[in-house]
Amino acid sequence: MDKAGWAIDIDKRNIASAALVDETPLAPGEGQVLARLDSFAMTANNVTYAAFGQPAGLFGNDKGYWDFFSPGVGPGRLPVWGFATITASRCADVPEGTEIYGYFPLASHVLLTPGKASPAGFADRSPHRIDMPPVYNQYATLAALDGYSPAMRDWFPVFRPLYLTGWMIADQLEDEGDFGALQVVTSGASSKTAIGFAHSLQARTVRPELVGLSSPGGQAFLAGHGLYDRVIGYDAITSLDPARPTVLVDIAGNPQVAAAMADHFGPNLVMRLVVGKAHWDAAEESGRKIPGAGFFAPGRVQKRIADWGPVGFATRMGAAWTSFMSDATGMFHIDRRQGAEAALAAYREAVAGQLDPATGLVVETA
Repeated sequence: MDKAGWAIDIDKRNIASAALVDETPLAPGEGQVLARLDSFAMTANNVTYAAFGQPAGLFGNDKGYWDFFSPGVGPGRLPVWGFATITASRCADVPEGTEIYGYFPLASHVLLTPGKASPAGFADRSPHRIDMPPVYNQYATLAALDGYSPAMRDWFPVFRPLYLTGWMIADQLEDEGDFGALQVVTSGASSKTAIGFAHSLQARTVRPELVGLSSPGGQAFLAGHGLYDRVIGYDAITSLDPARPTVLVDIAGNPQVAAAMADHFGPNLVMRLVVGKAHWDAAEESGRKIPGAGFFAPGRVQKRIADWGPVGFATRMGAAWTSFMSDATGMFHIDRRQGAEAALAAYREAVAGQLDPATGLVVETA
């Protein structure tokens, strides 16, 4: 592989098809910077990005996740969360050598167009990203990352975006009076988004009962952690009391599971919040589409920033994040790998559903 640069090309129509390719980094134009990806996390959430890569109405326009880094025709570039270093700059406010945290393509380099840069970071103002959700376009310097330290570096890309999503799901449930439910059932219960949600819901003094649906491996991992009141297998849905008003927080996104919940609870399934699509290859149950409301974390973030103000939001999020990390570091360990080939292997593991729920997978690309 040419050391000048690489990328992972993904078939937008068949996300299991991916290949490592050479890609020579482009020189930045006026006002642009070239960022070299240093490390990133691979989680089930990245599979959701790929599964919703095509326009799905999430952003209020005709774009999907592929449009962040691979708009138009051609192979897809998967968005990942990680750290990068500015290696070339034609933007006076972002000097070479600046380290940033944010949203990057699964490639060695990316061109960004900083807008309103400060010592705290900048927003990318590349033309194709201007109408995308702002939370994805923000790049923070290390000094601006609340709670950052070298010892905590790997935990940020693994958990920060997923915990934020889980925290916002719990916030919406509380804001909506839990939709009148006495019970919340979470699919994909061992996923990091689900764990962030469960941790956030458990912080409430009054809350519905929380049930996790998980695979046998996920059940084994979750045993003893106390995140859920109960953890059961997908084949045990009928063991739940169908008379209890129930919300399904659907993180796995498996239509067959959603159908089983709808059949069992009937009108007592008062809400299905569709969060993810980790089970991207699961077929619709006999062609059925189970009704539900899509949960979109960036939209919820913008609402709460408007409600609480930027400082108020940051303060609440920072306190919640600190509480979560004090527990998460005892539950998980980091699996650190190196190189472009490892990046491709990590993606393939994620798509195949083979990621170990007890680990945070981080790839160092240099």
